[in-house]
Amino acid sequence: MQQFNWKHSYVAIEGNIGAGKTTLCKKLSSDFNTRLILESFDENPFLSKFYENPEQHAFSVELFFMTERYKQLQQSLSPTDLFQQFTISDYFFIKTLLFAKQNLKDDEYHLFNNIFNILTTNFPKPDLIVYLHRPIEELLKNIKKRNRSYEQQISAEYLQTIQTAYFDYFKVENDIPILIIDVEGMDFIDNTNNYQHLIQLMIGDYKKGINRIMLD
Repeated sequence: MQQFNWKHSYVAIEGNIGAGKTTLCKKLSSDFNTRLILESFDENPFLSKFYENPEQHAFSVELFFMTERYKQLQQSLSPTDLFQQFTISDYFFIKTLLFAKQNLKDDEYHLFNNIFNILTTNFPKPDLIVYLHRPIEELLKNIKKRNRSYEQQISAEYLQTIQTAYFDYFKVENDIPILIIDVEGMDFIDNTNNYQHLIQLMIGDYKKGINRIMLD
């Protein structure tokens, strides 16, 4: 593989459910020996219950995710060594709030938002957010293919609400460069050309706010 000059010390790979962000992060970390921050869904004891009964278990599932992400990022993003090693993560902490807003009742979200704002004050923001954008139909195929039992009830409507939440956030986030890459039909794991093209995009310089590119 050709050499790449990474300009960003801390990159967060984001995307909807089934976009391929975790798989990509693992490959990038292996190829470039980065510090890797991965979210662990399987440790959330409320997740399968949430998909069976969202209204009853939404607050529990979101609170667990928030506290676990907070602990993980607090341990991983130490100010003393954050920029001494290239760090890549398969989520940005704001994801916590975006999902909660879709899943919680208004009074629950108000409380949740207050806690989130207290926890998030000390976290450094990524140098770059990379959002892998795929059509809803492709996300559903990927979800079915990876065959996590608790995900099989996810609907196209729910994925659309999550996608909308991300794009609404991107429109008002002016402090971070956000690279939205349309990767419809792209395989950056087994297709070397797709993968290297993606890396070339990730190492570029971008203005703060939204930057959108089609990967072809």
